[in-house]
Amino acid sequence: MNDISQLPILYSLRHCPFAMRARLALFKAKRTVVLRDIVLSNKPQEMLDASPKATVPVLVLFDGTVIEESLDIMLWAFQHQDPADFLHKNESDGHICRNKEMMALISTFDVQFKTCLENYKCAKRYHEANLIECRQACEVYLLQLEQRLTEHQFLISNHESLADIALLPFIRQFARIERQWYLQAPYPKVREWLNKYLQSAMFTKVMAKHPLWQKNQVPLIFSQQ
Repeated sequence: MNDISQLPILYSLRHCPFAMRARLALFKAKRTVVLRDIVLSNKPQEMLDASPKATVPVLVLFDGTVIEESLDIMLWAFQHQDPADFLHKNESDGHICRNKEMMALISTFDVQFKTCLENYKCAKRYHEANLIECRQACEVYLLQLEQRLTEHQFLISNHESLADIALLPFIRQFARIERQWYLQAPYPKVREWLNKYLQSAMFTKVMAKHPLWQKNQVPLIFSQQ
């Protein structure tokens, strides 16, 4: 697609984990979008008109369709362009459908782990007495990932899936809360898995800093190219 005016528009925030995983999926799926970086303290009216929920990410398609949830944006990215089978539609293990397993894992981390992670972040930020208990609540889920990565190279199988890039931003957050503890924690496979992403050229591009979007500026194209 050469006409920039027909490209989807992604409203994004650089360090927001939900926006981050949306960008990761778009990059992996080789989707090209117009990127509009914003700050939540000064949300553009164009984004609010498209999505009254007023949080990122928001993807606005050429036909006016608005996709407001990060996981839905990820699924859209791979819907018609998934040569590496990130959705694992064609892979099964006996009677277990890998796609169903993948979506169940993402749901667990989006709901249960995310709650534990927020509690852990708050305990660290406000020097609360229950810091260790909050960390241990998160570790229940880290242990699941460690076991998975002992069995195969990625979270679902021996090749990347939607689950890997969906969970990545949140595991990155966890690793940064108590950095010294994390580096010595009994999760070497998780550290190896995370480091491969964080040290990749792909992650550098996805996390590149861009000027905040303003009206009438030259459109910023985000793509794998």
